[in-house]
Amino acid sequence: MIEPFSVVSYLLENTGDKLLDDDEQIVVASTSAPSSAKLQGLFTNNLEMVSAAATSAEELFFHLNSRQTALAVLDLALVEQSKTSILNRLRHEYRDLGIIVVNLATEPESPPDLLGWEIDRYLPGPLHGDILQQAAVEVLDKRKLLSDSRALRRELQLANLRTLFLHHLMLIMNSGYLSEVELEAVLKTILIGITSEGGLAFNRAFLALFSEDGSTLRGELAIGPDDGADALSIWKEIKTENLDLQALFHRSSEDLKQTNGVVNEIVQTLKINASQSDHPLIHSCQTRRSILVQRGRADVPIPADLIATLNQDSFVIVPLFSPDRSLGVIIADNFITSKPIEESDVKALEMFAAQASLAIEHSRLYHDMQEKIEELELITEELEKSRDQLLESERFAALGQMSAQLVHALRNPITSIGGTARLLNKRVSEQKNRRFLKVLTKESAKVESTLNDLFNFVSDTNLQTREQSLFDIVRRAVMVFYSTMKKQDIDYRVELPDEEPLLDIDGDKVHQAFLHLIRNSIESMDAGGELRIGADIDKDQVTILIRDTGAGMAKGDVSRAKDPFYTTKTYGTGMGLTLVEQILKQHNASFSLTANEDQGMTARVTFPRGRQAAFP
Repeated sequence: MIEPFSVVSYLLENTGDKLLDDDEQIVVASTSAPSSAKLQGLFTNNLEMVSAAATSAEELFFHLNSRQTALAVLDLALVEQSKTSILNRLRHEYRDLGIIVVNLATEPESPPDLLGWEIDRYLPGPLHGDILQQAAVEVLDKRKLLSDSRALRRELQLANLRTLFLHHLMLIMNSGYLSEVELEAVLKTILIGITSEGGLAFNRAFLALFSEDGSTLRGELAIGPDDGADALSIWKEIKTENLDLQALFHRSSEDLKQTNGVVNEIVQTLKINASQSDHPLIHSCQTRRSILVQRGRADVPIPADLIATLNQDSFVIVPLFSPDRSLGVIIADNFITSKPIEESDVKALEMFAAQASLAIEHSRLYHDMQEKIEELELITEELEKSRDQLLESERFAALGQMSAQLVHALRNPITSIGGTARLLNKRVSEQKNRRFLKVLTKESAKVESTLNDLFNFVSDTNLQTREQSLFDIVRRAVMVFYSTMKKQDIDYRVELPDEEPLLDIDGDKVHQAFLHLIRNSIESMDAGGELRIGADIDKDQVTILIRDTGAGMAKGDVSRAKDPFYTTKTYGTGMGLTLVEQILKQHNASFSLTANEDQGMTARVTFPRGRQAAFP
């Protein structure tokens, strides 16, 4: 006699590793209702846990399609009736289904030909409950092992693909170290890696960075769908078009340019003062520790306004940092799928964040380096320009002074010669002599005209003035000699007041004047020394002081230093200070040189304040 046995109950409640999920069923099938009931009785006395019973192949597949099925127990008579077509269909359409074929005969019979039958177990009659129980456990255990094995293989495949994806992603970020990649491009790459299915597969990601002075944490960029419909559309597009990383990067980059998305509206509201150490974003940065928030709870207090801003109560906060400073945070969540964030997800995001931190830091360093290079190039260009201007100005100054003196020396005699010739031409009657006097008069007039033009040229004092910062001009003049001062071991210091006086001046000419003064100081310290530049300001005037510790000048030389062509150097035109004097006089400014009590010289240049400071 066949004894009923509650196999379902046993599987659900008594096995160590659960072989049957709560939503799964066991289906029994035979050729008739009495046979199905007989077979069903072997499984349970608890009708609430009774598996489905079928009396035909059609009814069997109906039950299989209506609910997840773990095990099918088939009467041998039903299988033989269908000539094994049931078995073939089961194996092709229900891959994870366990199959047991039983013989309900009460007397032992010869076993059927099982060749070609893709079943897990065959149980001959007479059948007992304990035998069926054991067979069911073994088949379901095997099923679970196979299912777990397939799942593990899928996970390994996904992990491998994800590793390849992240490796490719790292290469993109690493390229930012050595090439001209803007920080925004690096940030976009980071967000794509966090949210891509082949990457970390979070639904949304927000990135906030500290300001340059470290005082404020501000939201920078975000990526993620606005809602479920948007998510489905994006995922469908990625799957349909089979987008690779480069295409995905381009697509996401375009999406990130849009500022009207929900995620972009959220990230723009993130602005936290760095002094708020109790805020979880700042706390994560200060402690360099991730914070996992589950249903609004974490090991640190989570403010309600942050949950309201994100419209999500489950997310993870991961800090970004370099060895010497905090860079910002990454916030990631599963806003659409509501998939729980596991510790493994946090660890994966932390590993990714470490690489992302390096990418951000190197991108910033590269940007800073580029700025320094550009600044140096500008200084070099200014140096070359100023050097050429300096030489040219001295040459023109010397030429101007010589021309002025020559004009002054020649103009009076030539005028006298021309006047005398004209007078004689009126008094001399001989045609031959008058012809000579006429030529003399004509040529002397040409010389007079030329001398007048030359005098007008060298005496031209027109200025191109506009309101501008005197201190900026001084700083630019100092930086021209940066390399020279470094080579000569000159310690320089520019100490100018915070107030920036604006004067109506010709910037180019004033710049030339300071170039001459600073160069004179530097040339007096060929063995090293100190150069100090300061300023005094009051309501009426601005005074620039240039003090050096050079060789200085003798008292007699100081008094003659401004004279044209006078110099104590073995080289030079002696026109430098003469030109300085001329430029400053054009600006109604004063200029003096005094010997220091200890060593060196001090140049004092005083400009009047106000728009009356300059005149043409």
